[in-house]
Amino acid sequence: MSFVSPLFLWYFMPAVLIAVLVCPRSWRNGIIAVGSLIFYATGAGAFTLLLLACMVVNFAAGPALEPDEWGLRPNDRRRWILIGVIAFDLSILLVWKYAGFATEQIAWFAQLFGGDFPIAELALPIGISFFTFHHISYVVDIYRGERPALRNPVSFGTYISMFPQLAAGPIVRYHEIADQLPQQRSHRLDDIAAGFPRFALGLCKKAIIADSLAPMVDACFATPADEMTFAIAWLGAIGYTLQLYFDFSGYSDMAIGLGRMLGFRLPENFARPYSAVTITEFWRRWHMSLSRWFRDYVYIPLGGNRGGARKTYRNLWIVFVLTGFWHGAAWTYVIWGIYHGALLVIERATGWNRTPAERGPRIARRALTLLLVIVGWVFFRSPDVGHALTIVGHMLTPDVEGLTDVVEAALTNQRLVLLVAALAVFFLPANPVAGPLLESARSKPATVLRVGIMTVGIAYAAILVATGTFSPFLYYQF
Repeated sequence: MSFVSPLFLWYFMPAVLIAVLVCPRSWRNGIIAVGSLIFYATGAGAFTLLLLACMVVNFAAGPALEPDEWGLRPNDRRRWILIGVIAFDLSILLVWKYAGFATEQIAWFAQLFGGDFPIAELALPIGISFFTFHHISYVVDIYRGERPALRNPVSFGTYISMFPQLAAGPIVRYHEIADQLPQQRSHRLDDIAAGFPRFALGLCKKAIIADSLAPMVDACFATPADEMTFAIAWLGAIGYTLQLYFDFSGYSDMAIGLGRMLGFRLPENFARPYSAVTITEFWRRWHMSLSRWFRDYVYIPLGGNRGGARKTYRNLWIVFVLTGFWHGAAWTYVIWGIYHGALLVIERATGWNRTPAERGPRIARRALTLLLVIVGWVFFRSPDVGHALTIVGHMLTPDVEGLTDVVEAALTNQRLVLLVAALAVFFLPANPVAGPLLESARSKPATVLRVGIMTVGIAYAAILVATGTFSPFLYYQF
């Protein structure tokens, strides 16, 4: 079930919100947990059993991981339990997400010597990358003593399976939400009033902009290598840069808005990333919940920047190779991660990770950062490395060939207008960020934006959804 499907918008979401609103406050977590499992089962089917199995293992391990102030629970025992649970979580992720990729590499190597090796073909469970990271955050935060283990399985089920963030984030670290799980809501109507405009903003981003750009982007990236041109390469690269942002930030806005309506404050995930002046700043603004997760559970445990320059660079490389591989089992994602890791290392080594004070250099650095990000997205979107290199090569080689008939047909007048309008995100200032502004600010610009979205924007988006002109969120595939 997708947030932009009629089933969700017309039936599921209203039913859950009404139940949370009219039922006793103490029923909130139970309603959310049951509703979330139903939400997941409609899309994942039998994989719901896999999610439940992971939840049982992690919930059962929680109390045994808690530090004992009296020293009656040896650290070695807790450490081995932690290692075992994390190994279990990662093994589930590795088998279901990466077995096919691994066997493909083995099969390719075997062919070099005339051998044969079967390739595993496993369906990817929806949201497995996200609920795996939630489980790891839960057990590690308990082990570190940052929050106690949950004794109530309903509260635990609410955290792990909460439908706003289950399929595609934001990634909510356990210590961020632990204090909210036993919360008894006292202002339920206020939460709905604050969260719905945020949800509507995300719906507009997704249905009006991202889904409208998708056919044009698909046509550009599907262009054969011998028909690729400078114009098609740049149109596809810029179009995908905008599509991915409006699609994923739209999902995040919808998730945060839904969470607020249910009484939870989920972490922000985007903060105008295309306004970044450096790649370092870009990663502080793009998919922030993923960056914070890798910082807390990989980068800092590896030593962070405490061991000198060489170890810092090594840790950055490790984190971004893993970040790329987390997104998908393909060399394109690995190369994308290596590419961003290299850019971060170069910035740190040269001092370019610091934002210049003068306006002129800031503008130039912002343009360069955006260019580097766009090139990276080509690898992220392309079906294989060869196709990505073809597109990048044509981006660097001007010609006068123009567009093919297929791309011209996909670039309708409506999509061209939306593409030009969406380009504004490249030029907007870094602040304020629209999502938090909508949710909390009472200024005149915020009010105008809120009224516009709640009238014209949501009405047009609803029409698009009703006519079936919507597609799954891009991050559902991760």
